[in-house]
Amino acid sequence: MCGIVGYIGYKKAVDVLQKGLKKLEYRGYDSAGISVIEEDNLKTVKTKGRLYDLTDILEKENFTSSIGIGHTRWATHGKPSDANSHPHQDCSNNISIVHNGIIENYQSLKAQLQEKGHTFNSETDTEVIAHLIEENYDGDILKTVINIQEKLEGSYALGVLHQKEPDKIVCTRKDSPLIVGVGENENVIASDIPAILDYTREAIILDDGETGLVKQDEVTIYDENAKEVTKETMEINWNTEEAEKGGYDHFMLKEIHEQPKAVKETVRGRVQKDSVDLEELSLTKEEISSFNKIDIVACGTAYHAGLIGKSLFESLARVPVEVSIASEFRYRDPLLSNNNLVIVISQSGETADTLAALRESQKRGAKVLAITNVVGSSVSREADEVIYTWAGPEIAVASTKAYVTQLVALSLLATYFAQTKKTITSERLDQLVTTINSLPEHVERIFEYEDEILDIAKKVSKYENAFFIGRSLDWAVAEEAALKLKEISYIHAEAYAAGELKHGTLALIVDNVPVISLATQPHVYEKTISNLQEVKARGAQCITVVNEDDTEINNESDQIIRIPNIDPLLSPILSVIPLQLLSYYAAVARGTDVDKPRNLAKSVTVE
Repeated sequence: MCGIVGYIGYKKAVDVLQKGLKKLEYRGYDSAGISVIEEDNLKTVKTKGRLYDLTDILEKENFTSSIGIGHTRWATHGKPSDANSHPHQDCSNNISIVHNGIIENYQSLKAQLQEKGHTFNSETDTEVIAHLIEENYDGDILKTVINIQEKLEGSYALGVLHQKEPDKIVCTRKDSPLIVGVGENENVIASDIPAILDYTREAIILDDGETGLVKQDEVTIYDENAKEVTKETMEINWNTEEAEKGGYDHFMLKEIHEQPKAVKETVRGRVQKDSVDLEELSLTKEEISSFNKIDIVACGTAYHAGLIGKSLFESLARVPVEVSIASEFRYRDPLLSNNNLVIVISQSGETADTLAALRESQKRGAKVLAITNVVGSSVSREADEVIYTWAGPEIAVASTKAYVTQLVALSLLATYFAQTKKTITSERLDQLVTTINSLPEHVERIFEYEDEILDIAKKVSKYENAFFIGRSLDWAVAEEAALKLKEISYIHAEAYAAGELKHGTLALIVDNVPVISLATQPHVYEKTISNLQEVKARGAQCITVVNEDDTEINNESDQIIRIPNIDPLLSPILSVIPLQLLSYYAAVARGTDVDKPRNLAKSVTVE
C-alpha cells in the first residue's frame, strides 16, 4: 500500500516525482502529494484524489528544484483528505516526510509532543514523525532520523527532507520496503522498483534498521548504530510490467505471496503479551456482554469469511450467530434490536448490497461493526465501529489476501469478545494469542509445498467439473475454494458439506472427477475420512488437504496437500491458501485471464 518516490539529481524533481508515482498507481491510493526545496524554501503540494488532480495544481506552479519527495497514500489513520495527504511537515515547515506503514504508538507520542507545544494539522500517525524529528533535530538530519527510530513502534519506510540541508534526502525502513536507485549524477528512492526504472537499473535494497543518506552523486548506508555499512547494488532486469507485479506472472500470484505480510499487518498492534487489544473499538464491556445475537452480513468471498466467523464467535464468545448473504438480508424482514450486533464484511467498503444491509440494520436499532480494507469507504464511514484489515490494495479481481485478513480480523474480534466476557480460560486465551502471533510464519511455510500444488493443479485443469467437501470449518473453506476455482479457471466447481454427499451429490461422482477434501478438524476427522472413502469407491480422484503430521491419510487419498499444524479453530486461515494456489495454477494451465476473469468486477457497487 502507498507509494514513495524521492529524487535528487539534475532534472526537475516535480517531473520525476510525478512520473515515478504514476508507475506506482497499481498499488492503490486515494491522495497524492510532493515536497521540494525551492530556493531554500520547503514547498509542498498535496491533494485528495488522483494523480491528475495533483498535476492540475502543480501546473500552476513553476518549481525548478532538483530535489524532492512524493507520495501516493492509501488511507490508514484518518479519512482521505487534503490535510491527511502526504507529505507532512513539522511546526516550522523545515521538515517534510513521506511514510509507508503504521506507527502503533503514535497517540502517546502525539500527546507528549503536544505537551511540548507542537501543533498538528492532520489525523495521521505519520505527522508525529515530522514533529518528533523537529523536537530532536541537532543540526544533522541523518543522525536525528537514526536516533528517533528507537522511539517508534510499528512499521515504516521514510523519506525525509530538511530545508536547512538541501543537498540530501534521508531514507530508512522497518518492515516496509524501500530501495535506492543509483544513477549517473542522480539518485532515486522508492517503495517499489517500477518507480526507478526510467532512471537506473541499479538498486540498493535497504534492510530493516538501515538508513540511507542520498546525495546527487553519492549514496551511503548506515546501520541502526549510525555505522556505515557496505551494500551491493542489484541489477534490475525486469520490464515495467514485470516490476509492477514484483516479478510474478500475475497480480493474483503476487497477492497470494503477500499474505504473510498482510497477516502480520492485520495482527500488528492488536495483540499484546497475553491478550487481544482492539483499542480502535469504543464498545464497552457492558455492550459486548449485552449482545444476545450476532448477524454477519456479506457477499461472495466475504460471506465465506462470515461462515468461519460464525464458528469463531459461537465457540469462543458463546453467542449465537447467523450468517446472511447481503442481497437477501434486508428483503427478509430481519428481526433486529438494540441487543443485536451486525457485522458487515466488505473488502472495498463500497459493496452496494452490504451497504444497504448496514443501513437497514441501523434503522432497526442494531449496532453495526464493519470489517473492511478501505479507510474512508462508505461502509467504514457509516458503521458504528470499524476494524480495518490492512491487507493493502488487491489488484486481481479474485480476492486472496483480503479474504485471509478478514479471517484474521474475525479471529481477533472473537477472541477479544471472549476475553472481555470471560467465556474462555486464561490458558485458552494464551493459546489463541500465541497462535495468532505465529500466523505469519505458518502462512510463509505453506509456500514450501508450492511445486507439489502446481503439479496437482495441472491435473485438475484437464477436467470441466470438480467438487470440494469438508465438515465443520473445513466445509466453510471448501465453499471459498470452489468459488476461487470457478471464477478464474471457469471449471464448474461445487462445495458440499461432506455429510450431505449421500443426499444427492454422490450421483455426480464419476470416474476420475476431482474431489478436493479438507480434513483438518480433529473432532470430525474420522467422519470426513469415511466420506472420502465414499467418493473414492465411486472412482473419484481424491485430493486432500491435511495437517502436516497426518499419516492416516496416506492410504486414503490419491494426492495430499499438507499445511502446518495449528489450532483447529484457526486452521481455515492456512488451509485456504494452498487451494488459492491450486485455483491459480489450474487457471494458468487453462490459459484464462487470471487477474481479470470474464464478467466479473473487483468492487460490486450495484445491487
